[in-house]
Amino acid sequence: MDVVAMQVRSRREGGRELPVLVWRFGASLRVVASAPHGGGLGPRRWIVNAQVPLSYGRRDPDHHLTKLGISLGLAGRGVGMLTAADVRRPCSGADGGVEVAATLGLGHPTWAAAPPEARPASLVGTINVVVLLPEKLSDAALVNAVATATEAKAQALWDCGIGATGTATDAVCIACPDDGPSHAFGGPRSVWGSRLARAVHGAVADGCRAIAGAGG
Repeated sequence: MDVVAMQVRSRREGGRELPVLVWRFGASLRVVASAPHGGGLGPRRWIVNAQVPLSYGRRDPDHHLTKLGISLGLAGRGVGMLTAADVRRPCSGADGGVEVAATLGLGHPTWAAAPPEARPASLVGTINVVVLLPEKLSDAALVNAVATATEAKAQALWDCGIGATGTATDAVCIACPDDGPSHAFGGPRSVWGSRLARAVHGAVADGCRAIAGAGG
């Protein structure tokens, strides 16, 4: 899979320098994502995970990320995610060819089936997970892989003593080659799903431990 190594770039917004993680693909990859820009399922040429201020309140994140991609010289359709967490040192996980990079903010962890809240969701607490797979998965398997990644994230939180399944603004992006024979399964006991789960669990658990060690 032809992927340019993850880079930490910066851009100037609102009078301050803000970092952004960038992945560029030599050829389009098949991607499934829950991100505000380029979300859904289809071919994508790049991924960005952009840090924003704690006070971020824009209602047009798709437009914001479109302009950011252009300013970074990223051609074609891509995926853009936002977080108030520090993206300069993402936590990584790897297993059997699967590579994961996760950025964690745990200011407002919550249970998925929690009662409704009066206040809007905040990017202060956001877990963004990027997964790169070396072999192609079918569309159905990619959707299944999203569930597997989410289950692994929740397991990591639980194993680290955090009573939550995630935060209200988490995003996941899974990319794989767009050519060649495809694997039909992405569940936790499938070949690639199990590797993905272990890699995601490792990255998220490392992030949780880092936050706990920093005292916040």
